[in-house]
Amino acid sequence: MSFGHVFFIPLVAMVGMLLGFVLGARAARNAVDLERKRDAEREAARAARAARKAAAGDAGAGGGTSS
Repeated sequence: MSFGHVFFIPLVAMVGMLLGFVLGARAARNAVDLERKRDAEREAARAARAARKAAAGDAGAGGGTSS
């Protein structure tokens, strides 16, 4: 084995691991951001649903008193 093989092969392996780490960290960060965005959208939808339900309940409850 020449010096080129001893030097080049580990260097390529380390560069590959570095690129994999960087790209994997970016993908994980994007996945976490997407999950947070989805959670926020779900919470907003729940709040809107609860507000509509409360408004519908208030409109129907105050109407007819009979004596």
